[in-house]
Amino acid sequence: MAALGVRLDPVPQITPKDSLELALLAEERGYEMVWVPEGGGRDSLTQLAAFAMATSRIRLGTGILPIFSRTPTLTAMSAAGMDIISNHRFILGLGVGHQGSVEGAHGIPFQKPMTRIKETVEIVRRLLKGDQASYQGKVFDVKSGSLGFAHEVHVPIYIAALGPQMIELAGEVADGVLLNWAAPSYLQEALDHLQRGAARAGRDPEEIDVACYIRVAVTVDEEAVRAPLRQQILRYSGMDYYRNFFEKTGFGVEAQAIGRYLAEGDRDKAAAAVSDGMQRQLAVFGGAEFCRQEINKRRSLGVKMPVIAPFAVGGAVNSYRATIEAFSS
Repeated sequence: MAALGVRLDPVPQITPKDSLELALLAEERGYEMVWVPEGGGRDSLTQLAAFAMATSRIRLGTGILPIFSRTPTLTAMSAAGMDIISNHRFILGLGVGHQGSVEGAHGIPFQKPMTRIKETVEIVRRLLKGDQASYQGKVFDVKSGSLGFAHEVHVPIYIAALGPQMIELAGEVADGVLLNWAAPSYLQEALDHLQRGAARAGRDPEEIDVACYIRVAVTVDEEAVRAPLRQQILRYSGMDYYRNFFEKTGFGVEAQAIGRYLAEGDRDKAAAAVSDGMQRQLAVFGGAEFCRQEINKRRSLGVKMPVIAPFAVGGAVNSYRATIEAFSS
């Protein structure tokens, strides 16, 4: 099967044992990679470590590891540890996270996110080379960083990106970009920015992987999808950065209405403002053959690694299992 990833969310409805069984199923069915996001609840690294010990082939990625709550040195330590545990199957996905969670949940000022992630990538790379890293930047001043070994550890680094600046930064410094909620109509613009960033750094854009989270529900009951999908889009739209992203990528009417209703405290009307067209563009749902065609459509538009992000319709574990099996090789 062509390169395909799956996202396994650490949600309360799915136990760690369930997640492990789903990761094993993905490996058995020929998936290239499993990604585990991190926002609240369980962290991504402990789950990926469990997957690493139970699997043998599938690659394992943080999708993403937020940079504000970890220093670059700690991030490099985690990457080196996961590289060893996984027998060199680990991918380090990094992102800036969101101002509300960074400041509200962690008590850390959300300052200079672009500079911070660029410096984080530079420091992590130096440390993984086995060097003693001295680095003086605009955010970090590392005087004697070291992982305590002299050999190089190669861990691909992906940057999660929505808007033009972050996508271009991924083109400059990362091994891959991880897109999210990207409608097909936005993909060409995203790839143009990736190429622009690569050109600034003198890199071949073809050498940069393009991964993209795609919300998928394989079901014959399409109406059952709409309420949970509206709620998921609404949850992201509650964050200014995502709402602005939706507005700039073709959903201005919906984003403005959602923002207005949320400001009034009316979540029901905000959810109802997520139009059918917005749902169809941002997610893939329906019969298995239709879903496969839609994923292939996104491949043809430049997504090298579609990442199936199942969302629950009915029982969460069963929804994940059905979706994973629908794309099996």
